[in-house]
Amino acid sequence: MILKQDIARAIEAQKGLLTRQEGIIGRELIKDFKPTGNYIEVISGIRRCGKSTLMKEIIKRQYSNFAYFNFEDSRVYGFEVGDFDRLDELFGTGVEAYFFDEIQNVAGWEVFVRQLNERKSKVYITGSNAAMLSKELGTRLTGRYLRYELFPFSYKEFLTFHKLENNADSFSRFLNSGGFPEYQGTRNPEILQNLLRDIVLRDIAVRYGIRNTDSLMNIALYMISNIGKEFSFNNLRKLFSVGSANSISDYLSWLGDTYLLYYLPRFSWSAKSTAINPRKVYAVDSGLVCANSLIFSEDRGRLLENIVFMHLRRQNQPLYYFRENRECDFVVFRDKNCSMVIQVCETLSNDNLNRETEGLEEAMRFFGLKEGYIITREQKDLFRRNQLMIHVLPANEFLINSVTDYL
Repeated sequence: MILKQDIARAIEAQKGLLTRQEGIIGRELIKDFKPTGNYIEVISGIRRCGKSTLMKEIIKRQYSNFAYFNFEDSRVYGFEVGDFDRLDELFGTGVEAYFFDEIQNVAGWEVFVRQLNERKSKVYITGSNAAMLSKELGTRLTGRYLRYELFPFSYKEFLTFHKLENNADSFSRFLNSGGFPEYQGTRNPEILQNLLRDIVLRDIAVRYGIRNTDSLMNIALYMISNIGKEFSFNNLRKLFSVGSANSISDYLSWLGDTYLLYYLPRFSWSAKSTAINPRKVYAVDSGLVCANSLIFSEDRGRLLENIVFMHLRRQNQPLYYFRENRECDFVVFRDKNCSMVIQVCETLSNDNLNRETEGLEEAMRFFGLKEGYIITREQKDLFRRNQLMIHVLPANEFLINSVTDYL
């Protein structure tokens, strides 16, 4: 239980911080955003990606009388479901909309949010754990909410934030620094190192009672250092001497629930084959990868691949990698049909031309496509091979556009 006076102090302190407007940029997620009736609006995403700032922007655009509370505030540590009545009383009447940050930290929160919804109050909530939010939203709030995902800055948002032109130099800067808003001002790698530790130790180890935190952290670092590569539970179990493949499966699932890692399945028309085939791992942000790994000082190709993956993932397109005789990095689906195939290569040359195009061509023929794309660091070209048209695009051009622009 939290004393009413302590909740009141936290409300005032948080509201003061929230109403500061400096440093806000228009996020792509909110560009055409309009509140949807009496639905609960749920914004989920990794820690420190800007969810609270997005709430600021919504408040600034839509509301003059609002209620806000952040459940990560150490002043209200131990907040329980029974404390919601005091919180509601302190908010008072005439509230246009309620905003709750990291509400999944309070067990049973969905009961209070449903009460607000039933009295026709507008509610916005954020959370940084996909599994916990899904469970609670699915049990008590089914049909009452709309969900949105927020990520660190996209390349387009990065340009806006820094007031940069879209060119190769700007993209090179984005490749190294990524898009976490707080990191942009200082470029201090400790910010992203501490973020990773918070995710692994606070959001996973404490929450799930993991004692062997060293193994969990080592697995997280290993996966971040091996973006773009296939992995298997058994190989990871042997590498880190973890008791069972099920434990590895749990660790990776929890790392995915925090939005830190993403797992790309290999395409197959068979759902069973898709489930059992190795997956490839990607991370939410290239800056976080660079700050927590020593192996990317020379290997920029996999960082580029990771950035292309996240560009596709942001647009919520069904996505796979393809492998029959050769491999193609990404196949993008739309309306249950493959609409685009993409290969990523830092630099296309005579030495690697056949290797990079053979997998792309095989995927194009497999899916009956006449055109394919190779995303490079800086090159632009267009050529035909074996009656198939191949577009070579520089990353900064590809990332500034929507995937639908190419369909």
